Amino acid sequence: MWQRLGKFVIKNRLVLLVLLGLATVVMGYYASKVKLSYEFSRAIPTDNPKYQEYLFFKKTFGDDGNMLVIGLQAGKGVPTSGVPDSLFILKNFNAYQQMQREIKKLPAVEDILGIPGAIGLQKDSVSEKLTAQRIFPETIVSQAVLDSAAGVFFNLPFYNALLYNPATHAYLMGIKINKDQLNSPARTKIVADITAAVQKFEKATGNNAHLSGLPLIRTVIADRIQKEMKFFLFGSLALSVIILLLFFRSISTTLLSLAVVITGVIWTVATIYLCGYNITLLTALLPSLVVVIGIPNCIYFINKYHTSYLKSGDKSQSLVDMVSKMGVVTLFCNITAAIGFAVFALTRSAILKEFGVVAGISIMVIFVISFILLPAVLSYLPSPGSGQLKYLKNKWINNLLGRIERWVFNHKKWVLGVTTLVVLLSIAGMMRLKSVAFIVDDLPKKDKIYTDLKFFESNFKGVMPLEILIDTKKPKGMLSSSIDIRRVAAFQDSILAVQPRVGKPLSLVDGIKFSYQAVSQGSGDSTYTLPAFGNPLADLHKVLREIQIRKQNQEMTANDSAMSKLIGSFVDSSERYLRISMSMADIGTKQLPELLDTIKLKADQYLDSNYKVTLTGSSISFLEGSKFIISGLKESIFWAFLLIALCMLYLFRSFKILVCSLVPNLIPLLITAGIMGWAGIALKPSTVLIFSVALGIAVDITIRFLVNYRQDLPLNDYDIQKTVKSTLHQTGLSIIYTSLVLTAGFIIFCGSSFGGTFALGWLTSVTLLSATLTNLVLLPVLIILIAPNKKTVNGK
Repeated sequence: MWQRLGKFVIKNRLVLLVLLGLATVVMGYYASKVKLSYEFSRAIPTDNPKYQEYLFFKKTFGDDGNMLVIGLQAGKGVPTSGVPDSLFILKNFNAYQQMQREIKKLPAVEDILGIPGAIGLQKDSVSEKLTAQRIFPETIVSQAVLDSAAGVFFNLPFYNALLYNPATHAYLMGIKINKDQLNSPARTKIVADITAAVQKFEKATGNNAHLSGLPLIRTVIADRIQKEMKFFLFGSLALSVIILLLFFRSISTTLLSLAVVITGVIWTVATIYLCGYNITLLTALLPSLVVVIGIPNCIYFINKYHTSYLKSGDKSQSLVDMVSKMGVVTLFCNITAAIGFAVFALTRSAILKEFGVVAGISIMVIFVISFILLPAVLSYLPSPGSGQLKYLKNKWINNLLGRIERWVFNHKKWVLGVTTLVVLLSIAGMMRLKSVAFIVDDLPKKDKIYTDLKFFESNFKGVMPLEILIDTKKPKGMLSSSIDIRRVAAFQDSILAVQPRVGKPLSLVDGIKFSYQAVSQGSGDSTYTLPAFGNPLADLHKVLREIQIRKQNQEMTANDSAMSKLIGSFVDSSERYLRISMSMADIGTKQLPELLDTIKLKADQYLDSNYKVTLTGSSISFLEGSKFIISGLKESIFWAFLLIALCMLYLFRSFKILVCSLVPNLIPLLITAGIMGWAGIALKPSTVLIFSVALGIAVDITIRFLVNYRQDLPLNDYDIQKTVKSTLHQTGLSIIYTSLVLTAGFIIFCGSSFGGTFALGWLTSVTLLSATLTNLVLLPVLIILIAPNKKTVNGK
């Protein structure tokens, strides 16, 4: 069948090339329409209960992941001057105030919570009404005015630990950005404009500022993906060109191989668009992976063509031999590689499913492209010259293969002994593996985004959103009784406020305390409390009612609006749900469940069964997705192993050969897991990915070796040892060169600024090099030991 296919391709080469060219032009059009994903993570399934809870929270209170924060650490002021910190020197504060004004003018900025715009409540001595007033005037002309306003501000406990940390002299400004703008290409400019305003402040005051929050992290990651995608693609192409030139010593052959992989890349990017997907952190790797997988196809096909031509001298027959001998081998190699990637489509995680679907399709497409393009174009090119065939007699490779042959036939016990020792060490390392993921897991520890995040964790206990939703199970349930709010206050002050990795909790309780402090005309912590008698909600209701009246009379001020927003953000319109909003450190998937369990247990103690307490937020949703990815990837490894085993069993129809084929490919995975354990590299979404990918690619080597062994067995009168020896020399050259290409292709990922992508590069390279060694040394030893009889056909 494969001979007929080879003859068909050569006979209809022009038509096939034209059709392939036209189809590639069409796919190029679709590839140009692909867009970058601006969603932070879609790892968690949409029907997951935690995700559903998060969606309900967003529907009720809005998005919680759209706050960008700016922080700075001011120098201590001079005690005799009355200035608390260097920020409150007139020149510096005016610059800080100007920065807030400039940021506020940006169209995408919805609101800002910062010291210059802080409000206080004042009680009118005549009407006894509470009104919201700015603490700091819009224009401050003297240090005395600033000092007076600062004194008022620092006597309001509401802002303590929210906008400033008195112990570390750190200050925070929160910027709420429109969620639709954040999920669009415009967010890069938004972050750039905010950064420019911050840099202007830094230049004016000499104070270094820190920026963080999910909008900033999302934007930085998306922009780096876009840049690295181009770097990886061109880097892998450049490395492939160098290796191909060194290998074939032919410009035409190198350009032909490049044409194959570039065509494959075009089809891959177009597939992303046609499947309705956008480019994510994972799918951005696919063009480079297609290059890495497509080049070995070219090497094996062209190597077989050159080998046949060296023997026969007949170009046409050599092309037919190339297709008939390597067609089935390359097909199954691509199938197993596709399985290694496509099993991700079996998971329920959207981001993994997309990666698996596109990767599986792309790998099979690259086979079809190779199968058509290589024989068709080679038939038009001149016959290979002696210079192009010189690599077939590479002395260094032949000497290495000779040494491997001696290991296989003369040192079987040593091979098995060393293999056993390596496996035991790997298992010991694997037992040390830990599974943990963080939101900024893949950013380098010296990256400014990472260090700025640590600044906020040190001074404000983090910026990652954590939300508690209290359902009273009845309309107006939270505002109807004083006992309810006192329970919430006790839970908030006694449990949430003392958590070491959680920032200051904010809820309706703080609005009531804020109002009561104004009513009592007090200052400091002594009056920032719930009223001892009566209904704590009375004063707050009074404030909201007065604001509502002014709104109806069209007399509502900006200060009224700010106060209304502040209180309204913690109670829904039906007054059934209460929100307690906090920020927390990026504590990872291991510590987060412990924290959540502690909070939930205490919540159930303080709030009885009449209330339903839900812990949610984008941080929980993201980390839950990371756990889901790790679980799904572990499952995908099992499916990849099972499906690849079935393919091998179908191909070779022998259980003995199946055992011989799987053992050399499991050991490299154990070695990689062992290295990760000993090196302290955690199992996380980006590192678990390595195992399925490496398994699918490494099995290619086994298939090429065993198919050649099976084809040569009858030619050697079913002499096992003679066939193993000839197979080792016939396939060893292309296996070694292919391994170099694969390793170089993955090593390029080590240039990534993302730790996970970096790990994918070097750990996959280690796995592939280990697989090359086990398939060239251990696999022949196992064949000789398991199939010792001379008259053994296909291992029977």
